[in-house]
Amino acid sequence: MNIQARINHFFTLGSTYLAPENLVFQEVKWKANNQNSWFLPEFIDESVNQIRTQFLQTEALTEWASLYPSLSNTLTGKKVGIVMAGNIPMVGFHDLLSTLLAGHTAVVKLSSKDTVLMEYVIHSLQAIDPAFKELIIQQEQLKNCDAYIATGSNNTGLFFEQYFGKYPNIIRKNKTSVAVLDGEETEAELALLADDMMLYFGMGCRNVTQVWVPTGYDFIPLLAALKKYTYLADLHKFKHNYDYQLALLLMNRQFYMDAGGILMSENASPFAAISQIHYQFYDDQKPVVMNATDVQCVVGDNGLPFGSLQKPTLSQYADGVDTLSFLAAL
Repeated sequence: MNIQARINHFFTLGSTYLAPENLVFQEVKWKANNQNSWFLPEFIDESVNQIRTQFLQTEALTEWASLYPSLSNTLTGKKVGIVMAGNIPMVGFHDLLSTLLAGHTAVVKLSSKDTVLMEYVIHSLQAIDPAFKELIIQQEQLKNCDAYIATGSNNTGLFFEQYFGKYPNIIRKNKTSVAVLDGEETEAELALLADDMMLYFGMGCRNVTQVWVPTGYDFIPLLAALKKYTYLADLHKFKHNYDYQLALLLMNRQFYMDAGGILMSENASPFAAISQIHYQFYDDQKPVVMNATDVQCVVGDNGLPFGSLQKPTLSQYADGVDTLSFLAAL
């Protein structure tokens, strides 16, 4: 299976097995929602459509691979252990794609929160080409690999460093994203910012959980934009988080704003709980908020475009670490 064949197989995965008209996939989508109620069907559609349009197009894959002349045209026999996250649907797919495109064998530990979708992807690839049965191995405990890619929290990251530290590795920890606003944003831009905040319930590292605004900022247009997601409060788990966070704000006598199920409060931390968005004020000079420790993306003034955060391209790597370069160098 040379690299062109691998590219062709991934295009087939997107164009056929993950296509909206594929009735088997539609059934899998509902099974995934039953397994994990945070995976709303519309959020699964959003994630899969992004993967199909940004990752699984032949031209995009060919151009991406061409940036790495050292990629092996043939299979390498190297094993790469992948510990996948499960905070948003199919969040571990890019690591699987990168590993297989590089010609390595993927030894995968799936998240218990995202087994239905990822197993469907794995079985689909194996149906496209039976050779993938040897190239994708599921394991609960990863051992005897040549390299590791692991994604988790700050706490699990410490464990990963201890367990995988003597091997080539990429270890990802907690990240979040922020927005820098100047008060001149249009209604359309704020609607896109609401997507950046609330898609996937704000659980992704590319979700905006804190906004920086000028002193005297008028929050009314932003709160109005967030109302498109007030329906999330109909989900019991989200409503439970909202009730708990609201109770904390009330007990602490802290000022807050409520968009109808989405809370905004002043807080210096870029990390916010589910159902909350933090904000901070700045005066004349706009803040420099890009922090390699905490911040994945900055949207707004001099940052990425509004509405782009949940539509990363193949080369927009998590934590800014070039996964394919790492894999090509093994």
